[in-house]
Amino acid sequence: MSTAQTWVAEFSAREQGLAGANVPWLAAMRKRAIERFADEGWPTTKQESWRHTSLAMLEQQSFLPAADASAAALAQEVRQGEPGHWLVFTDGKFNADLSDIGALPAGAKVRALSQALVDSPDQVEDGFGTELQGSSIAALNLALVSDGAFVSLERGVVLDLPVHLVFIAVSDQAASFPRNLIHAESGAQAKIIEHYVGQGSSITLTNTVTRANLAPDAHVTHVKLQQETDQAFHFGVLDVKQGKGSVFNSHSMSFGARLARHDITTAFTGQNCETLLNGLYYVDGRRHVDHHTVIGHEQPKGVSREYYRGILADTARGVFGGRILVSPGADGTDAIQRSDSLLLSRMAKADSRPELEIYADDVKCAHGATVGQLDETALFYLRTRGMDEAHARNIMTYAFAAQALERIDIPSVRERVTQAIRGLLPGGVGMGELA
Repeated sequence: MSTAQTWVAEFSAREQGLAGANVPWLAAMRKRAIERFADEGWPTTKQESWRHTSLAMLEQQSFLPAADASAAALAQEVRQGEPGHWLVFTDGKFNADLSDIGALPAGAKVRALSQALVDSPDQVEDGFGTELQGSSIAALNLALVSDGAFVSLERGVVLDLPVHLVFIAVSDQAASFPRNLIHAESGAQAKIIEHYVGQGSSITLTNTVTRANLAPDAHVTHVKLQQETDQAFHFGVLDVKQGKGSVFNSHSMSFGARLARHDITTAFTGQNCETLLNGLYYVDGRRHVDHHTVIGHEQPKGVSREYYRGILADTARGVFGGRILVSPGADGTDAIQRSDSLLLSRMAKADSRPELEIYADDVKCAHGATVGQLDETALFYLRTRGMDEAHARNIMTYAFAAQALERIDIPSVRERVTQAIRGLLPGGVGMGELA
């Protein structure tokens, strides 16, 4: 059973073998983190932010230590020969044989977190976070984190090629706890792509945390492509701090897992920050996906744009909870938030809760949400042009998804995500001409 006490026992068994076990500050923090998880347990529907997402099914599962299994073929399939700096992790542990970091410019570090804890533990500590941040699930991640990526860019460093972080869930009923740290000093630029994939029909648990710290005028684009098996459980946290004039673009693409939860937070700690939170998810069968976002406009003249789109079929369920918080004194804030859900069946369900919380006067903010089915008038128009009903529905469904795809400004990644969603949507494989 996946109860809190089960994971406390797991921590006791794993503690001495975890990355950074000999680093005093981390060892002490791990103990505090597992104590917090033991006290709180898994989130429940009694908590407002989890009201629509039950973890009862997760607590019925048992997870085992990862077994050695090959992931070479799947890693090669994910890479597709695309250039970049590639770090591959299997069941949460860095796999040097499958990775290819390549040449880096001076002032750039891209390495496994386990190695960074050996080489520069003080630098890791600066961005690692604490056991009090996030939900109890994030605390469990901190207690059991096995590895992850460490990306550090000095002032003005620009990575021309994307950094690809590939996390492959290999072993059936294995649990992994990656933690990724991104630090971009003033003027640095990077594109970070996280891929989460599984194989077969394995039941796996991925509990991942990514923390990013952007200094003034840094520019980071982050893409998360979640394609684990339809029996997997996935919990992901993206926590960002933005300095003055920084730009952060997030694209969350959730296409797999029996249950997926994505918590995305960014805080503007300086003036003139910009952020884009762009999301697209597809769920069918009895699958469930939940996005919760918070954009903290703490300083003046910040600009945020948030667009999430969901496509739901069969008896699937999608949840979106978005909060834009404008603090006192954050005058000149310009924020837009929108959530749109497309239901392909009468039994599919979408819950949307966009929120604006404003404590400043001179602001321009708007939010909205729609939940509906395909427009019958538009379908009729396409059918009068010679299309059968199935083809017309497929085109309109793909067009709904394409609006989110168009916002991804990395052509190779946009094409990768386009292929992924076309492989899932009804008739999507035949929609290549619309990509």
